[in-house]
Formats: sequence, structure tokens, C-alpha cells
Amino acid sequence: MAHASDGRSLEFKLPDLGEGLTEAEIVRWMVEVGDVVAVDQPVVEVETAKAMVEVPCPYGGVVTARFGEEGSELPVGAPLLTVAVGGAPAGLPARDSDTGGEAVEPARAEDPEAGQAEAGGSGNVLVGYGTSEAPARRRRVRPDRRPGTAAATGLVNGRGRTADPVDGPVPVISPLVRRLARQNDLDLRELTGSGPEGLILRADVEYALRAAAAHGGRRAVREGQADTTGASAPVSSAARSGGVRTPLKGVRGAVADKLSRSRREIPDATCWVDADATELMRARTAMNAAGGPRISLVALLARICTAALARFPELNSTVDTEAREVVRFDHVHLGFAAQTDRGLVVPVVRDAHARDAEALTAEFARLTEAARAGGLTPGELTGGTFTLNNYGVFGVDGSTPIINHPEAAMLGVGRIVPKPWVHEGELAVRQVVQLSLTFDHRVCDGGTAGGFLRYVADCVEQPAVLLRTL
Repeated sequence: MAHASDGRSLEFKLPDLGEGLTEAEIVRWMVEVGDVVAVDQPVVEVETAKAMVEVPCPYGGVVTARFGEEGSELPVGAPLLTVAVGGAPAGLPARDSDTGGEAVEPARAEDPEAGQAEAGGSGNVLVGYGTSEAPARRRRVRPDRRPGTAAATGLVNGRGRTADPVDGPVPVISPLVRRLARQNDLDLRELTGSGPEGLILRADVEYALRAAAAHGGRRAVREGQADTTGASAPVSSAARSGGVRTPLKGVRGAVADKLSRSRREIPDATCWVDADATELMRARTAMNAAGGPRISLVALLARICTAALARFPELNSTVDTEAREVVRFDHVHLGFAAQTDRGLVVPVVRDAHARDAEALTAEFARLTEAARAGGLTPGELTGGTFTLNNYGVFGVDGSTPIINHPEAAMLGVGRIVPKPWVHEGELAVRQVVQLSLTFDHRVCDGGTAGGFLRYVADCVEQPAVLLRTL
């Protein structure tokens, strides 16, 4: 890093966040242009396909420029901000109210290490993650707000189209507005913004979309007709033709990619069994009545899983397709499905085989809370060797889970409900649960998978079976 006395500007790029992530969305800037930052101070909060991450800056000094607005996406290796080390330089760019405080032109890094990083990878990392080749750099187009451009002429009642659309940059207040127009097949050159110097605002795009919906599609936009429906939400072109398009991005996109890859690459099979969970529920009640921290049901199921994997380690493995080898793990990093407002995520309990029920309960609670708050790190969402999926919380009995690639198996647990059951030769009402195991048929045959599932069911029905492995 440059010495504090040399007064140079250093460019900090979006670091490699690990696990193959190539881009992130800016959620919240934590510094303004002109702020003084310390080394390793968090400067921006970003959202990847896996988690929300606060990104620390490796330089100390004065922020001279920010690149990217809140809500915009940046590729790994793209500039985040520039920092003047050794104090504020002359001519510090003033905040631009129309761009959220960004400087007009990025300052180039003069540090030789920065140039070396640009050639060989991002050169900026978070603790615990390595660098990777940065993707092609995407540059934002700055709006041209000079008088005489398409954006500064031809207002039609504050909204509508320009008299003569021209090629070149279109002044739009944010990438989110551009995205809204693009998703709805709306040509921004046909609009004149109501903002300063013709800047196109979100309200202008929504007005045009409502007008199009009310008056026959694109014709209404071209003619600048008024909205008579009172509709408040934009209507996509797909919706006008009977469907709604939802981009597969963020967590949803990452889940879609992983599930598709799992289906393409893994020859999976599923077996299932009903089990009487009455004794397991009684055992949990007795544990919690004895005092101390309460034990969760998922922790007991996790303890059963780790005991079963110790007996059937073939299922705690992965397939190296290039080497044509099965890699068996000597540790259990247990993933569990957690539903959040951002979508389905799978936090990972590290070394679950070495934790008792009390420690598992605490770790499940911590990871679940972090997942709901969007605060999981990439390291807490990757590296699993086996997954436990308790879909019973959704009120369903059974499922055929899709394996969490590149793992080899997943145990699914349905709801536990009172059902008629033959117990000790008598018909009785018992707490019954359906257990299902989806496994990669390359790592084992049905006998191994059946043995694993039967052992799990035996532990659920007779928790004392676990004492043999404690």
C-alpha cells in the first residue's frame, strides 16, 4: 500500500468474494465522497447470490470517488471507489446530487501493485478467500445533459417522446430505471424525462407503461397518451400477453443454476419410509424438562444423521467427474435448508459430527437468524457434505429432494402428525413421520442407501439406539 505522505489515489475494486461469484449488487454505501476511511473499514454492503457482505477497503485515506449506485450490479474487478492516501487532494470532486454522490470520472490507480492486480485478478480479497480472474470490465455510460441533446429537448407535458430521437447516451437517473424499461421492452429514446435537463425518472417510465397498457401497447407510448386507468404498477410486455416474467437472479438464480446442474449431472434415486417418532418426541420433552438450554428437534435429527453417516460413510462423499473418483470425507459439514425472504438458502454447520445436541441447537439457531437477516458469509453457505431438509415445517408429509450439488445425498423429513399405527400388536394413535433419502447412485447402491435410511428410522423410533454411538 502507498505511504501516507505520497498523496496518490488508489483504486479499490470489487473483491473476489469466493466460491465462483462473479458479480454483486450494491445494497448500501457506508461512506460518502470526502469521507476519511481507515484501513479495513467497511465501505459498502453488497448482496451476492449467496449472502449480504460488508466489503472492507484495504486503503486508508480520503474517498475521492464512488462507482455504482445502490441497486446496481458490478462484476468482480470493477472499481468500487478511489482513495487518496496522505490526505484530500486538490480538486476533490463535489457530490453530484443526480448520481448519488459519484464522481464524474474515475481516478486511475497509480500504485504499481494495483496495475499488477488488474492484470492477474481482482487483487482485492476478503479474509479467507482467494483471487480469481476478473471478468471483462463493464463501464457505466454517463448521461449527456448538455443543451440540445435528446434528453434536453421535446418535452411533451413533462413526459412523452422527443421530437427526434437520436443515437447516443440516454440520461436516466439510475440503472434500476434502465432495467425496468428493458424488462418491459420500452425504448428510452422515445421518452423525455421530467427531471432536471430532461433526466428520465422512474415515474416517467411507469407513466409510459401505464399509458401503453391502457391504450393498446406501444402506440400509447409513442403518442404520449394520458393514463386513464389509475393503475399504479408497471405492466410488463409479457403480462400484456398473458404471462409475467421474473428474472432469475440473486439467490433465486443461484438456486436455479445449482438445481439444474444437479439434475443434469447426478443420477439420483429416492427411497422413503414411515417411522413412529413418538419416542423421539418424548425424549426431547424429557431433555427440555431437565433444565438447561432447550434442544431443538432439528438438532436431534442432525445428531441422528451424523451417527448414520458414521455407519454409512459412502453417503458423505462427492464425485470427482474429471478424475472419475468418489471422494469420501472424514468430516460432516451438515447443510440444512432455510427459507428466508430472499429465497431458499442452505447454511452449513461445520464439523456437525463433533457437536452434541446442545451445541447443534445453538449453531442452527445462530445460522438461521443470520440467514433471515441476510448476514451469512459465503463461507457459511458453502462446503457442505450432506444436507438435512426439514420440509415438514411447510405442512407436507413427503418429498423427493433434489441433491444439493456437489453432495451425494439429502435426507428429507416430513411433518410429524398423529396417525393410526400398529404399536406392540395394537392399533394406536402415534406420532408418525415420513423420511426420504435422495442419493447419488454412483456412490452407492440401494442396499447402502436403504441401510442408512433404516438406521435413521430406528433412531427416530428408539432414540436409545443412539447411545451405542455416543
